[in-house]
Amino acid sequence: MSILTIENMNHSFGDRILFSNASFKLFKGEHVGLIGANGEGKSTFMKIITNQILPDGGTIQWNRKFSIGYMDQLVDLKEGITAIDFLKEAFKKLYDMENKINDLYNKLGNMDTEEMNKTLSKIATMQEALDKNDFYSINSIVQATAAGLGFKELLEKEVSTLSGGQRTKLLLAKLLLEKPDILLLDEPTNHLDEEHIEWLKGYLIDYKGAFIVISHDNIFLNSVVNVVYHLEHKELTRYEGNYDYFLRLYDIRKQQRLIEYKEQQKEIEKLEEYIRKNKVRTATARQAKAREKRLNKIERIEIKKDIKKPYFNFKTVAMPEKIIFQTNSLYIGYDKPLSKPLNLKMERGQKIAITGANGLGKTTLLKSLLGLLKPIDGEIALSEYTKIGYFEQELTEDNTTPVLYDVWNVFPDFTVTEVRKSLAKCGLTWQHIESPFNILSGGEQAKVRLCKLINKPSNILVLDEPTNHLDLHAKDELKRALKEYEGGIILVCHEPEFYSDIVTDVWNCEEWTTKIV
Repeated sequence: MSILTIENMNHSFGDRILFSNASFKLFKGEHVGLIGANGEGKSTFMKIITNQILPDGGTIQWNRKFSIGYMDQLVDLKEGITAIDFLKEAFKKLYDMENKINDLYNKLGNMDTEEMNKTLSKIATMQEALDKNDFYSINSIVQATAAGLGFKELLEKEVSTLSGGQRTKLLLAKLLLEKPDILLLDEPTNHLDEEHIEWLKGYLIDYKGAFIVISHDNIFLNSVVNVVYHLEHKELTRYEGNYDYFLRLYDIRKQQRLIEYKEQQKEIEKLEEYIRKNKVRTATARQAKAREKRLNKIERIEIKKDIKKPYFNFKTVAMPEKIIFQTNSLYIGYDKPLSKPLNLKMERGQKIAITGANGLGKTTLLKSLLGLLKPIDGEIALSEYTKIGYFEQELTEDNTTPVLYDVWNVFPDFTVTEVRKSLAKCGLTWQHIESPFNILSGGEQAKVRLCKLINKPSNILVLDEPTNHLDLHAKDELKRALKEYEGGIILVCHEPEFYSDIVTDVWNCEEWTTKIV
């Protein structure tokens, strides 16, 4: 049974065509991975099917028998409500049913026997529904989901005080608790550490309903999907199988199409040559005309250009001192310490991955080392020769500056041509370069930020989850560039397959946290 049917969908954003006669079908129980390079239109697809954006053309038809759940990042998290109360809103229908039962019980004393029997029967039916939906276990269900996604300790906090990453986890938890027939998930593993990605993976594997998930975590994607839709060159192509199967079949189809293209080109050249030689000769003009008709009827195979891949090359300056930084009895945190006293040292040439569960102070440590956050106690001795390049995990400002000028403002000595070339090297097209920063996808924004980073000479890179939002090509290229980088690196990352052959050392913050892990 088809849950969602899309036919001949067209959509443009300014001069950029994102979809051209695209088609898509979602069937009951399917676990769909929507994949494609940064900026191809995956998040726009989600906005279109949830009626946030109207397409330029085509038909989109949902089966109304099924409920849809979408993680809306723009939902208003009002002041005064705690995280646990926000999550309990997922069970509103059940709480309303309990209130109805209590209301009916209060009215029983004023009923005659017949009306009382009907009411008791109605109460029994509703009570059975509550029991079936584990109503009296809601607290433990909420606690388990919060623990699974790594924010159980935040349940009593007001939602308005949560960080961007915590907010994302909260919205994802509520969506999972609502258990809709169809889940729509846009990069759900962002802000989750390895343990909680594994929990979500298990949840989605066992999910009885259908879902569409966008993710650049290919290991995660391969585990949870049984259908892949590939968005490339404005079209959606369906592959029935997991991500590994898609990769194999995609490569085979690409090679087959290339062979067919070459064979067709040979045939076209032969026909064109015959027509050219024989069209003006009276004896062969009829045959030439017949071949010309045949040539015109050929449906020409088009070999589309590969998606523009980025190239990152970090500029370095020498680091004359051996010690980059050293801490003495450093306590990091905000109101209270997140760590035991830290005596850390980084030497020239070290490339360090900082690992551990979310909320234990990885970002706090980075900001403390950079002087962006005052430590609770202790000392940090930072070499005066450090030239630091910092990639921040979250950008909160709504930057409406066109990308060209956003980068040019940072490098005013560049010519406009140099700025354009730098952005193009990072995999951005002229449409991206002319667009306001805030309308770019997460992956495109990350490439703009990396463009600024690679053009600023440094001898230490501080990178806070730089792979969030990046597609496969960009991740691979960033990995290559970091392996070749001659300076020091401090990297927060939840993907061992990304950092394991980049770094020389791993610091696990779970070993020094004051929290119970």
